[in-house]
Amino acid sequence: MLTEFGKIFIFIIIAILFVGIAILLSKLIRPKRPTNEKLTTYECGEEPIGTPWVKFNIRFYVIALIFLIFDVEIVLLFPWALSYKDFGIVGFLAGIIFLIILGIGMIYEWRKGDLEWDRPKINSFNKDKQEVEE
Repeated sequence: MLTEFGKIFIFIIIAILFVGIAILLSKLIRPKRPTNEKLTTYECGEEPIGTPWVKFNIRFYVIALIFLIFDVEIVLLFPWALSYKDFGIVGFLAGIIFLIILGIGMIYEWRKGDLEWDRPKINSFNKDKQEVEE
């Protein structure tokens, strides 16, 4: 008699075997005709120029992460908006608090300058100004 964990273990073993057999079978029956053209890096039809180790500006990643965070939070608002009446005043207040926290986070990111493509101007310490003021 198998326990629930035993059934899960057997299911995982069968899944691994199924994937392994499918990969092995596809490798055996695929055509093997490599050419120089097939072995080059494909970049949307463009000829690859330079090294593939190009350093991207970190702002792309920051914008993408901010988008994902706020996008997921907005998706969580749809079920709440459809059923907040069922939860009464407690559910309504919980949603409002969530919206306030979301708004504060958006204002913080906006004020910090992370939503701008151009880097915000940073006031640097100027020795000449300090000497004139003294």
